[in-house]
Amino acid sequence: MRNSVNRPPTPEDTVEEQEDQEKQPTLQEIIKIKLIESGEKERLMELLRERLIECGWKDEMKALCRAFIKKKGKNNVTVDDLIHVITPKGRASIPDSVKAELLQRIHSFLVQAAV
Repeated sequence: MRNSVNRPPTPEDTVEEQEDQEKQPTLQEIIKIKLIESGEKERLMELLRERLIECGWKDEMKALCRAFIKKKGKNNVTVDDLIHVITPKGRASIPDSVKAELLQRIHSFLVQAAV
């Protein structure tokens, strides 16, 4: 909606403009949509799975889970307990080389997709 040069925008104009801006997806949302639509998100997830298995990360996480269960007793541990304890350790122990490879693949995708 255009405003007259001589009058300030009315509150209705401002509300409509804000609603239009709220409806527009963010850059992060646009990237996520493009990754999903192209199938690249699934390919990246598969690459991540492969790299984490290759570097022994998955086995390391299994061992941490087993040690936690053994320490607490298998009847005293819930899945939520495991997630709460293991997630921070798991995220922190992903090798930098795996992170770098994924970031490079994402960057290449964004350049190719011209996002």
